[in-house]
Amino acid sequence: MKYFAVFLASLGISWAATPLVASLAVRLRLVDEPNERRINTRPVPTGGGAAIFIGFILPVLFALPMSRFLAGLILCSFLMLTLGLVDDRRSLSPKAKFIGQVIVSLLLTFYGVRIDFVSNPFGGMFYLGRLAIPLTIFWLVAVTNIINLIDGLDGLAAGITCIACLPLFLIAFQRGQEVAALLTIALAGSSLGFLRHNFNPAKIFMGDGGAMFLGFMLGAISVQGTLKGPAAIALSVPVLILGLPFFDTVFAIVRRFWRGRPIYAADNGHVHHRLLAMGLSQREAVMVMYLVSSFLGILALRIAGMNSAASTLTQIVAAVILLLGVRRLGTSTSGRFKDRLGS
Repeated sequence: MKYFAVFLASLGISWAATPLVASLAVRLRLVDEPNERRINTRPVPTGGGAAIFIGFILPVLFALPMSRFLAGLILCSFLMLTLGLVDDRRSLSPKAKFIGQVIVSLLLTFYGVRIDFVSNPFGGMFYLGRLAIPLTIFWLVAVTNIINLIDGLDGLAAGITCIACLPLFLIAFQRGQEVAALLTIALAGSSLGFLRHNFNPAKIFMGDGGAMFLGFMLGAISVQGTLKGPAAIALSVPVLILGLPFFDTVFAIVRRFWRGRPIYAADNGHVHHRLLAMGLSQREAVMVMYLVSSFLGILALRIAGMNSAASTLTQIVAAVILLLGVRRLGTSTSGRFKDRLGS
């Protein structure tokens, strides 16, 4: 009942706060203007991440006693949100934004959020020692940018975050990790409340502030939740849950490197762009990605209950299928582009 109450409170607060944030964004001229890379055809207020943050933080403060971990998480998530909002307003350089993300992630490790070990698929654990902090920073920055990079269609980032939160919540709940479970269900609720205003046609965008906040929170909660406990499956479960945006980001980096472009340079090669190129509408493309993410979430739940060897084999098979699917999608859309050019 406590978890359900937190979920409903987060959903309701986020839903109610979003129109207020949208009005404030218009007054502050925090508006996303249409251009050649944007999907929107009209100016849309951005900065909706502030509403997601409010919807998340208020129920959490009410439901959980203050602790060193929670204080650090609130502080660092607020800093990450602020960094993103500044980027929405001022358009920070990729280097400045990356340095800011690293600093915030480093700060969080001082509050005890660390990947101290990863599981050995053949049994036992690998304890990381001095590598714990660098690996934790890498993980937090990676997940932060993974969610940020997929925020290209109305409702995509908020919906995938909500879907990803559900298996993370169930795993934490099953292991008796109350703090991680409450944080995850609150994040799901605040994402869903915002989604009501963000689904196509969006009335407001979450902006970099919202996407970076959601990614950072998913990374931090997964470290504190699925990576803690005797049956931890290390990074594999959260990676699989976020499999679609994860592999989309990997392919984007490889694609840009192969073409001699900076890895942070924007392009139209993401999965959601390719689905649109295949003729799907925004809503259809988003629903396809929701379905794939839901399947991966269900698979992650199954893996979390397996022994290490079986889970490793299942993850390899799932990764191969996902890789082939993304590659097939890329080949299909490339052919369509060539046909269009030829005509």
